[in-house]
Amino acid sequence: MQDNFIKSLYQAHKEGKEVPSPSMICEWLNDLIGLLFPEFSDFKYQSYREFDQHFQNKRLKLFKILSILEDRMPVSAHETEHHFMEKLPELREMIHKDAVAILEGDPAAVNLTEVIRSYPGFYAIAVYRLAHEFAKLGVPLVPRILTEHAHGKTGIEIHPNAVIGENFCIDHGTGVVIGETVTIGKDVKIYQGVTLGALSVRKEFAKTKRHPTVEDRVVIYSGATILGGETVIGHDSIIGGNVWITKSVAPHCRIYYTGYIRQQEKGTSKIS
Repeated sequence: MQDNFIKSLYQAHKEGKEVPSPSMICEWLNDLIGLLFPEFSDFKYQSYREFDQHFQNKRLKLFKILSILEDRMPVSAHETEHHFMEKLPELREMIHKDAVAILEGDPAAVNLTEVIRSYPGFYAIAVYRLAHEFAKLGVPLVPRILTEHAHGKTGIEIHPNAVIGENFCIDHGTGVVIGETVTIGKDVKIYQGVTLGALSVRKEFAKTKRHPTVEDRVVIYSGATILGGETVIGHDSIIGGNVWITKSVAPHCRIYYTGYIRQQEKGTSKIS
């Protein structure tokens, strides 16, 4: 019986498709972020030639990773690698804006170096930006490996297919969950424990808009749960801590939980 079990395992390995090593992908990821942001790097380059060599090595490593998945991608590994590298300047600019948003949004933040080097929100958003680009290019597996690596490291879970505008700030961050079909506008700030999730987890709804839309300049405080694909949080709104929302919120509203009373005011909702 033991021999049959071992043989069946061997057959599964023999017939299974090759997949890139998560450790190889994550090592490439951290090296890339270090190349994009010297504040994140552990290496000091002595010359441009040395830096360029390292950069080209990372490019080659990406090509090798993508080559393993080539038969599962819409275009060749070479084309995919080229398209991704062409987007790096834009991605770096987006990630830099996120870092500035975190610095400006957190009174405790001293400077950009501190944010880039040590803030979990910065790391999770940076990884999401890179993973999202791979997802748009139709690369399988890699986007999820990247965001799950960041999830394990920071406690922040952002699905690579979520769409997030510029100047995004996650403060503290532990326990934040952002689902697959979430759409977030510009200049949004989220605190720890926020869930942007689905009302239903039924598999037949997998291809539908299941998660909320958060418009520009919204602040969502800790512990808030916002659910549903038809739920829209209007621009310039403030969502207080620990609220549970399954219906849309108009622009310029404040929603907060008192625990005792229900009261309606102009532009304000208190949820008991």
